[in-house]
Amino acid sequence: MLVLLPVYRPGPQLLTLVADLRRAEATVVIVDDGSGPAAAPVLDAAAALGCPVLRCFTNRGKGEALKTGFRYCAQKFPEHDVVTADGDGQHRVADVRAVADRAGRGELVLGVRPLDQMPLRSRVGNVVIARLFRAVTGQSVSDTQTGLRAYPYGLLKRLVDVPGERFEYEMNALLALAGAGCRIREVPIPATYLDGNAASHFGGVTDSVRVVGSLMRHAAGQFTT
Repeated sequence: MLVLLPVYRPGPQLLTLVADLRRAEATVVIVDDGSGPAAAPVLDAAAALGCPVLRCFTNRGKGEALKTGFRYCAQKFPEHDVVTADGDGQHRVADVRAVADRAGRGELVLGVRPLDQMPLRSRVGNVVIARLFRAVTGQSVSDTQTGLRAYPYGLLKRLVDVPGERFEYEMNALLALAGAGCRIREVPIPATYLDGNAASHFGGVTDSVRVVGSLMRHAAGQFTT
């Protein structure tokens, strides 16, 4: 099991997750998205647990961190599917394992959270975006915002070329893979939010606008071709 963790200003939850993953014999790659010197103790401790830690000098966004990790994984671990997860405590090892166990069929696997367990703001946004995604692509995805995903190794080079620097990248990746005919499979996972999801770096309205903008541009491209 190869797990990629993009992080920004990580807290102690990262070390708990990494330790649990290592005990489960997972290979863990961490990409730090320009957290700065304050994050060094946590990142050094993660490296001491046997994880490669790729450090970006400036904060460029989750999308760029993921693409940095995909490049590294494609080079260092060829023919390994990559499971991405959040390092803020949202995902447990059991959730990561459930998604990883469904990988290996050339499909994109998503760990999807129950809507009734999401905070109201997340629930409403997810419902709206899921409906837009279905209208644009014809595919149903119940949780388009999940960060727990298993990407097929054969698509990593394609994913590096997907546009987007921040949270809109994950939507762009969904759109690109759906457009390429990649099947999307869902695995139910519980929704875990620590301290009201205070550790999340999703920028509310700004990042929501970026995500919806990706959908609208994709739809506009369809109508003009």
